Amino acid sequence: MKKGKTAKSAAKVNNHSTKYAKKRVARTAFPAAELMPTPLLPDGYNVPKSRRLTGSQRMRQLLDTEPFLFGPGVYDPMTAQLVMYYGFKAVYFSGYSFAIGHLGTTDMDLYSSTEISDAVRRTVSGLRKFQLTQAVGDPEKGIPPKHFDIPPVICDMDTGYGNIFNVMRTTELYVQAGVAAAHIEDQVMPKRCGHIGGKALIPAHEMIGKLKIARAIADDMGNPEFVLIARTDGISAVDAPESKRGLQLAIDRGLRYLDSGVPDMLWCEFSTSDRGPVEAFNEAILKRFPKARFAFNYSSSFKWFNDTDPMTFQELAGMGVRFIFITLGAQHANAHGVSVLLQEMGRMQEQGYIQLQHKEWDERGDFPSKSHHFFSGVPYHHMLGKKYDAARLGQEFVEHLDEGKVV
Repeated sequence: MKKGKTAKSAAKVNNHSTKYAKKRVARTAFPAAELMPTPLLPDGYNVPKSRRLTGSQRMRQLLDTEPFLFGPGVYDPMTAQLVMYYGFKAVYFSGYSFAIGHLGTTDMDLYSSTEISDAVRRTVSGLRKFQLTQAVGDPEKGIPPKHFDIPPVICDMDTGYGNIFNVMRTTELYVQAGVAAAHIEDQVMPKRCGHIGGKALIPAHEMIGKLKIARAIADDMGNPEFVLIARTDGISAVDAPESKRGLQLAIDRGLRYLDSGVPDMLWCEFSTSDRGPVEAFNEAILKRFPKARFAFNYSSSFKWFNDTDPMTFQELAGMGVRFIFITLGAQHANAHGVSVLLQEMGRMQEQGYIQLQHKEWDERGDFPSKSHHFFSGVPYHHMLGKKYDAARLGQEFVEHLDEGKVV
């Protein structure tokens, strides 16, 4: 097994200048042949042809062509749009983040399947809308179109929120929502975050039944490409039908799940950031299933900054990991950013907010949400509204105000 840090490949970056900022965003340049018109855009504007693919088709395409997929963890449409803007090829919709963002509580099965499925539906819809709004830019302000693929959304399904019939309903809701993939775990209900003590497991055959019914529903709904990830919490479970515990229980569970032939990927929830258990688990699985693909939670519960030799994404890919995600990355970043603003406004009142604007509008940065009107698609709505004769929409209704004073 290859160990130690590997050199990170240099990201290809396109520089894009406007009168407001020098943009530095990693994105794909689309030849004209890879673009297509859509009735949801004004004449003369285009989107990538990949828009026609389902999220599951797009994800499988990427899994077959990329060394690995990385999905930053989000819990709302706006954060997912930022992930898309900065060129990431996948989005992870985090259950723990959703519990905090939606309910202000922890990850202990306190939200329902309908709540999270509606939230992820709005997120997929928001990504599709963002592709359209960015494809027109803002002609009035000289901001050219940008073209983005819609990243596939991988969503937490926890335990499936009940027995196989709850899994049936949840999978149906996820497929209808446009979710590309989901992971199901083998905990009892009510479950808890993989890094909260006291976890217990359902029997392996019951978990396999959940995986099978999820696959059957996706197939029945015409989405055989739907990606299923089987998760085991065996390493740190305190109760399970088997006598084994720890790593050996997790390995046995992983092998049984892959023996069923159902899951596309396997995820073991580890207790720390130590590389030893990860290598041991993956090696044991690959011994029987040489083509196995793994998902890995680069968990926000671990203090990676204190790890003297943290695993790199490239190293994980070398162990067979094909999907990597940071569950609460956006939650921590958003909380940190808002906390800084509140502290500054508490100390300096209005100057605290004015300092934020200085940072947003610094020409050396690239913060697409600095103009909430542009980020949310006001130029697009005016242009499409004009095309379809909507009332009071069109460039003639845009107020021509001093751009040095308003966004």
